[in-house]
Formats: sequence, structure tokens, C-alpha cells
Amino acid sequence: MRRVLILLTGAVLMFQSFSISAQDQKKESLVLDGIYVREAVPQRIPVPYPHLREADMMYTKRIWRIIDLREKINHPLYYPTTRMQDRISLVQRLVDAVKYNEISAYDPTPDDEFTTLLSYNQVLQNLDALDKSKTQQSLTTGLDTTVTVKGDIRWKEIKELLVKEEWFFDKQYSTMQVRIIGICPIRHFYRQLQTGSEEEVNGELVRQPIFWIDFREARKVLANTAIFNNFNDAQRITFDDLFFKRRFNSYITAESNVYDNRQIRDYTYGGVPNMQESDRIKNDLFSLEHDLWEY
Repeated sequence: MRRVLILLTGAVLMFQSFSISAQDQKKESLVLDGIYVREAVPQRIPVPYPHLREADMMYTKRIWRIIDLREKINHPLYYPTTRMQDRISLVQRLVDAVKYNEISAYDPTPDDEFTTLLSYNQVLQNLDALDKSKTQQSLTTGLDTTVTVKGDIRWKEIKELLVKEEWFFDKQYSTMQVRIIGICPIRHFYRQLQTGSEEEVNGELVRQPIFWIDFREARKVLANTAIFNNFNDAQRITFDDLFFKRRFNSYITAESNVYDNRQIRDYTYGGVPNMQESDRIKNDLFSLEHDLWEY
């Protein structure tokens, strides 16, 4: 009996996941939507990182930064907010990769150290995209009936990316370099608060981390996904190229420190002081490399 219940539960979860994906999935074209078949990008492989030795690491610093997808330079990561045939956003591709077990998703709630795995249904739960049951009164019979509201992923709500990276000075190359460790999409939404009577309903803006992904594991997926080029549709780069070439704008939110890796907002007064502290950390990284040379 217990085994039957487990099988039924798994079947329900699979059906629920299928209902979400079927609603969000873009239909395939029945004809060739273009003048030629695009084969170059799907066959790309990421450029491998050079091997690093611990003996060559003269300096390392852990940095956390935010990529605001609403900035114009970051729009190739944000759009399209609805699925298209030849274009897909970064978060859409990552969610698809988690669904088809191409990469693993990690829970952002306890920490950012990739300690707890997330299933695809848990990712949908963080996106508030699972089916919901709602009780309402029937207009014909007057009785309470339960209806199912289909879940929908609202891609427009994912407006930021939290990036965890490591800066290091390699004495073999005598340069300051950086490697991304993980990426965490952040969802923005308004949560209603009941502050008084039924007519008095207020809301607050919530910034919710969805999941962490290991960037090194996701590089193959990102290298096979093209992003939009404003100047030439035939010459598109991939998400891996964009991160490798640092073609995005961001600001630092934390650096590794003795105080439990506290964030900048925990010891400044917000606003302008936050940005000044972020710029100070960035300038320290560049000044360190600059000061190692004589001119």
C-alpha cells in the first residue's frame, strides 16, 4: 500500500510539472523560420579554463555582485520575457536545464555554498508557478466548488542576478583574473499585507532568491545558447561569451570578511554610502594589480 501511494505521488508531481511546462512551452515552427539552418551555436563547446595551482595563487578575494537586468547593457540577459523560436533569456535557459537534468539547482535559503539540492518542482514553487486550488461559489448551484488555477512563470519578475565570483592574482601570468563560481536569479514581486479592514490592503516589495547554479557546470549549456545582437542577427555570441568577456554592468554587494561575510548594507547607511563602499572595493582590486608593477 505504501509503495502504491509513493508511485501515485510521483505521478501527480510529474503531471503537475508537465502542466506547467506545457503552458509555458513555445510551440515549434512547422516550417523553416528563416533562410538557413543555424548550426554553429548549438555545436559550440566552452573554452576550457587554464589549470590553476595553489602554489601560484598569491592573492584571492571572494566577491558578490548584483547584475540589474533592467539596465540597458544587461537587456540581452533579461529579454525575451516571453518565449520565442530563436531567442531565450538566461533564466529561461537555466530553468529548462534544471528541468531536463542538464544542470543542478541549489537552495539559496540556508547559504550560498551549494549544500542543498532543489528539484524542478521546488524551483517552480520558488517562482510561485505551481498549480493552486481555489474554492469559489458556483453561480448555478450556489455551492462551494474547488477549481484548479494553472501556474504560470512570470519571467518579467526576475529582474536581478546575484553573482558569486573569485578574484585572484596568478604569478605565472602576473595578472589579476576572475572566475564566476555561481549565479542566483532574484525575483521581485509585491506581497499583500492586511493592515486593517478588508478595504485596507497594502503591499511590500520582496526580493526572493530562486536558486543557485554552479557556473562551471552550466558553461556547456550557456555556450550552446545564443543571445541577441542589436547590429547583426547572423553574428550572435553566447551567454558563455558574454560572461567570459564581462559584457555586463554590475555593482558589488559584499566581499569576503571576518564578520560572517556580511554585506555592505549591514555596515553602511544605505543609498550613496553603499555605492561609495562598492566603488572602494572595486578600486582596491584594480589598485592591487597596478601597484605590483613599476613604471
